[in-house]
Amino acid sequence: MMRALCLSLLLSLLAACSTYEVMPAKDNDPAWRPAKPMPKAAAAEDGSLYRNDYLFALFQDRRAYRVGDILTVILEESTQSSKKAATKLGKSSGVEVSAPVLGNRTYNSLSASLGMDNDFDGSASSSQQNSLSGYITVTVAEVVGNGVVRIQGEKWIRLNQGDEYLRLSGAVRVDDIDQANRISSQRIADAHIAYAGRGALADSNQTGWLTRFFNSALSPF
Repeated sequence: MMRALCLSLLLSLLAACSTYEVMPAKDNDPAWRPAKPMPKAAAAEDGSLYRNDYLFALFQDRRAYRVGDILTVILEESTQSSKKAATKLGKSSGVEVSAPVLGNRTYNSLSASLGMDNDFDGSASSSQQNSLSGYITVTVAEVVGNGVVRIQGEKWIRLNQGDEYLRLSGAVRVDDIDQANRISSQRIADAHIAYAGRGALADSNQTGWLTRFFNSALSPF
C-alpha cells in the first residue's frame, strides 16, 4: 500500500512538472527557416515591362511582394489589463423545538434550539502590463494573392550566460508596408510573437519542481 502511494505521488509530481515546463526552442528549427525565393521569375507577356509575380504599380516603390523577400517589422507591442472581483454572502437559519406538555406538567429539559450562520467574504484583484519594442527582419513565406502576404522569421542573440530569441509570424497587407520596406507589428493579422530565452539566466528565473507542484491544481494544500 505504501509503495503504491509513493508511486502515485511521484506521478503527480511529474505531471505537475510537465504542466509548467516550457520546452526550450531550437535555433535550427526547420519550421522557422527562411522561405526560398522563387527559382525563376515569370516572363513578361505581350511585351509588357511588368510581371504579375512582382505586383508592381506605376507609382509605387519596390516592396516585399514575393516569397523570400525581406522586410523589417517594427515591434510596438504594449498591453495592460486589470481585474477586480469581490463577493460577500451571508445566511442565517434557526430551528426551535418547544418543551412538550403532558397534562399539567411541562418537560423543559426536552426543549431544543438549533441555529446556523454561514458567512463568506472574498476578494481578488489582478493587474498585468507588458511591453515589447525593437526590430526584427523577416521574410515573406507565402503570397496569398489578395494583396496579403504571410511573413515569418526569428532572431537569435547569444549572450555570455545564454541565448535570447524572438519569433514572429502573421499576415500583412502589402499596402501597409512603407517606402523603407518596414511595417508596424500592430498591422499584422493573426500575429504570433514569442520572446524568450534559455541558459543559466533563464533557468535561475524559474521556480523549482517542488514549488511548481504546490502551486498547481494537483496540490491538496
